[in-house]
Amino acid sequence: MAEPAPEPPPDASPRKRRVQSVLFMCNYNAVRSVAAEAIARAYFGKSTYVQSAGVRSGEPTDPFMIAALDEVGIDASRHRPRTIEELEDWEGLNFDLIITLAPEAHHRALALTHTLAADVEYWPTPDPTLVQDASREQRLDAYRDVRDGLTRRIKARLKT
Repeated sequence: MAEPAPEPPPDASPRKRRVQSVLFMCNYNAVRSVAAEAIARAYFGKSTYVQSAGVRSGEPTDPFMIAALDEVGIDASRHRPRTIEELEDWEGLNFDLIITLAPEAHHRALALTHTLAADVEYWPTPDPTLVQDASREQRLDAYRDVRDGLTRRIKARLKT
């Protein structure tokens, strides 16, 4: 008879299992979730299945985010926004982890977990489209900040 595994010390945090598939969710799948998908694919696309979707439809992929990603060598120009329903119809929702980037998307993801066995994490991420009355460079800086923040979090969370 094998001995039971020793109990971890009380202050030890549980080790997170390696994520094999991740879904990034936002409101429209046009800015933040597009960036997260493109970044995750660039760094982990060979080891992790990555998709993104929005709660609602209607917005095109934002050209400022495409430009901000292009600056770091990530091409998101062919991305076409899709809703969570479109993604579900297209391939189903078989993800280990759903990362939400806006409150509305987070509430929707939590509702999905009533029928899905996926972990949900909320990463509050500023909406760079709210920077309107500014120069082009100032607006682009807001997108760069989102890009860089998502890059740091994705690298830390998905590393194997």
